[in-house]
Amino acid sequence: MAFVFPPEAPVAIPVAGSDTTIAVRRVYCVGRNYAAHAREMGFDPDREPPFFFCKPTDAVVPVAEGETLELAYPSQTANYHYEAELVAVIGQSGSDIQVEKALEHVYGYAIGLDMTRRDLQMKMREMGRPWEIGKAFDRSAPIGPVYRASDVGHFESAPIWLTLNGETKQKSDVSHLIWSVAETIADLSRFFRLEPGDLIYTGTPEGVGAVRAGDLMVVGIERLGELRARVV
Repeated sequence: MAFVFPPEAPVAIPVAGSDTTIAVRRVYCVGRNYAAHAREMGFDPDREPPFFFCKPTDAVVPVAEGETLELAYPSQTANYHYEAELVAVIGQSGSDIQVEKALEHVYGYAIGLDMTRRDLQMKMREMGRPWEIGKAFDRSAPIGPVYRASDVGHFESAPIWLTLNGETKQKSDVSHLIWSVAETIADLSRFFRLEPGDLIYTGTPEGVGAVRAGDLMVVGIERLGELRARVV
């Protein structure tokens, strides 16, 4: 049976050090998962259960190693923000996953940017409405190559940083996550069956801020290299 509208090819992220790619299935994001960032957004980080939001698969923009992504300033916003994040890539199916077994479900890790139309997000928050127009817009989820956990290990700790035009804006460590990667996977899997190709953007540290046309963002996480993106 023929499609009326043929499906597009899947979004594919390169695997570092190989000629293989990973087809993206779903994109989950953890909100306010660093205490200092929660405070800068006006919340008290008291280790309440994590909360999640999603981005569409086609919001993902793979960025090859050594490439500088050109990221167009999006419409309908005057406050376009960067959020540097560690991304966990699921490689094994599971639901109701035990914390002690959670990292067995991780294929690898990547550097991600959760780009945000902050003014629209805040307006929706004040109205008690969903965040999609602030978070789930086109090209809002740049991501670098996936590094296999078998090569780089897991990320209980690692420096994470973002520079803007050479000036450090975000600087923290993955160990400061309120909910660790393993705890996040275990909690998320209570509500959704996780499958290979699922991405989990694990949250951003403090120091988020606005970018303008011409600005160059460089995100780094130890063992994962750097992701570079310029706003145009």
